[in-house]
Amino acid sequence: MKNAENGTRLIVAASDIDADMLYATKFWAGDPFIFLEQNGKRTIVLSDLEMDRGRRTAKVDEFVSFNQLEREVQGKAKQAPPYEKVLAHFLSKRGVKSAFVPANFQLGYARELAKNDVDLAMTNGLFWPEREAKTDAELKLIGRALRITETGLARAMEVLKASKPAGRKLRWSGKTLTSEMLRAEIDSAMLRAGGTPTNTIVAGGDQACDPHERGFGPLYANSLIILDIFPRDTKTGYWGDMTRTVVRGQANDAQRKLWEAVKEGQELALREIRAGIDGMKIHKAIQALFKKRGYPTEVRKGKNVGFFHGTGHGLGLEIHEYPRLQKVTLKDRQVLTVEPGLYYPGLGGVRHEDVVVVTTTGCKILSRFPKQLEI
Repeated sequence: MKNAENGTRLIVAASDIDADMLYATKFWAGDPFIFLEQNGKRTIVLSDLEMDRGRRTAKVDEFVSFNQLEREVQGKAKQAPPYEKVLAHFLSKRGVKSAFVPANFQLGYARELAKNDVDLAMTNGLFWPEREAKTDAELKLIGRALRITETGLARAMEVLKASKPAGRKLRWSGKTLTSEMLRAEIDSAMLRAGGTPTNTIVAGGDQACDPHERGFGPLYANSLIILDIFPRDTKTGYWGDMTRTVVRGQANDAQRKLWEAVKEGQELALREIRAGIDGMKIHKAIQALFKKRGYPTEVRKGKNVGFFHGTGHGLGLEIHEYPRLQKVTLKDRQVLTVEPGLYYPGLGGVRHEDVVVVTTTGCKILSRFPKQLEI
């Protein structure tokens, strides 16, 4: 791995869906293209279709025509060569004998390169370790994504406030208000604000006891409703992620106690987070607090209840990126969600989620939307 040890790195992916490629190039493309970093020089191989746009927007040192490489491989043959043959030809021209690739590097490409005696290896940790510590510029971009998220939350509160109970169900604009309708209002608001909505959760009652259930059907008055919103900023690729839990109408004592307990658990985490602390210590402290408040994490009738998911995850160019809060010792400038929750069928679910940046002395909350139980 002599060349790889000198920093030869290879990615073949569509940057629309591959965060490592977007981070490396700052260039959006829906089709795979080739990125090569060799001796500190960053090169991308683009089709002629993408070349002019790439030259305008990509943050790299060199641009190579895929079409020209393809013609070189094809020669006088009638059919164009497979993509992986062109990739192998390009690496041969550059004298690449070994390279680091991401863990999701495609097997078909890898097999072709093995035939051409190119030795591939994965890095022991992150492909771009510098992605873990967010720069000031990245913190601004994450803040921008969170403002888009908050636009969606604000629209949700507007619609819920304007809805009226009709029996147990809520009505809005002359119709029964459903999870689907409220999700459409949230997503439309975020689209107008520059975000791409993804699987927005609007889950009421027992539906919310399955934390990734998106929610469906009528929404009910005086019932807990989880709103978990995580759009991607269409311009930058950075994600926002926030959750609020509300009741349209009046919360009963059991709902209020559950809501307050989760808020207390999140506040515990926000007090404890700082560089150097073991995230699992925070996670277990929240579970212990919940148990003390009468909310154990256990299995009832074959179903998980209590606090049975992680406390938080990394956020940036991926919605769930390294690290998981409870699986690492926290470091300065990591950006994390903090999202404890409690879930009990028959009562409902509560989750509060905010985004923080870890500092040497604590954490700074990047999300701003207030928490309000009753709407």
